[in-house]
Amino acid sequence: MTALLFALSIVSLLIWCVLLFARGGFWRTRPASLMAIEPREVWPAVVAVVPARNEADVIARAVSSLLAQDHAGSFHVIVVDDHSTDGTADAARAAALSLRCPERLTVIAAKPLPAGWSGKVWAQSQGIAAVKSLGLPADYLLLTDADIGHPRDAVTQLVARATNEGRDLVSLMVRLRCDSFWEKALIPAFVFFFAKLYPFAWVNNPRNKTAAAAGGCMLVKRSALEEAGGIESIRDALIDDCSLAARIKHRGTGRHPIRLDVAANSVSLRPYDGPGEIWNMIARTAFTQLRYSPWLLVGTLIGMTLIYLTPPIVALVLGRLGWPAWLAWLAMSCAYAPMLRYYGRSPAWAPALPLVALFYVGATIASAVRYWRGKGGQWKARVQAPIQDQ
Repeated sequence: MTALLFALSIVSLLIWCVLLFARGGFWRTRPASLMAIEPREVWPAVVAVVPARNEADVIARAVSSLLAQDHAGSFHVIVVDDHSTDGTADAARAAALSLRCPERLTVIAAKPLPAGWSGKVWAQSQGIAAVKSLGLPADYLLLTDADIGHPRDAVTQLVARATNEGRDLVSLMVRLRCDSFWEKALIPAFVFFFAKLYPFAWVNNPRNKTAAAAGGCMLVKRSALEEAGGIESIRDALIDDCSLAARIKHRGTGRHPIRLDVAANSVSLRPYDGPGEIWNMIARTAFTQLRYSPWLLVGTLIGMTLIYLTPPIVALVLGRLGWPAWLAWLAMSCAYAPMLRYYGRSPAWAPALPLVALFYVGATIASAVRYWRGKGGQWKARVQAPIQDQ
């Protein structure tokens, strides 16, 4: 048994060496740097499209942050009310009235969800269609969520980066709320695991095939979206942000520049005060990410065990004899520390990552079970994942 545990610890240490030195530096957490804003005669026109379903508690703050943008070009906000029952549309309109700019906001009611569309993408498609029907100028579309608060210069910074660097898509992984105990314990790992899956340096490299985006904040060049087949090209996607990024980057015969960074100041307004809420956030799409494959699920569980659970278990069982496990645990902690600092957490919490990983493993299993029961992809009381026999 000692020999087996020692061998497993060697495997885990080798994996962490690869992750640290050959995975695009995913563990480096660097917020997007501010672009130098130079005077221009004409700034590109931008329209923000905000799908909203029962978001009355946060949408006023989100819409207010958009209407307060200092963008020098034309800027308009479209909120698509996706059959809300809590007064979401009225809250959005009230926010515009309070800022005395109701003419800069359009609220439209979503049509019934057709078969083959995910709810969010359907709402986005109607917002994008409204841009044309309303005759709004739009060189870029800002696809953002109803629970995101943006700093005043957010649109200007996104447009400047897109134009200066020639990017067709610029996205920010906004800073998730990290106030409650459970948020502090579990939320930083969410972004850490995402970055490990989609290293930002690889996403930002046109020569690398990796493509990803964060759905809370995506500025996309309108012509690039049309060339990629429009928003309808990802009509059934539950992980719509990464699907759209792949369409934009890989359209045609080449790879086109996109960019993804963690945000310095854009924030999520949505609270996750209990573990159940975070559990549901993970379980909603975890099995979708695995393409509903039982084999990928098994492989993921084995991988998570080797990477995150084996080091502390072997280290504590074998003591000094398990030195590779101690080194793997140290490597894991060092990799996680920058993300903890980004979220204002002490790096001293880094050794607890195996416990956090165990929570995520449980949520991933729950995601598969929900799918097999025909209840996958639940969001806002709507089941969106395909049923098992399709």
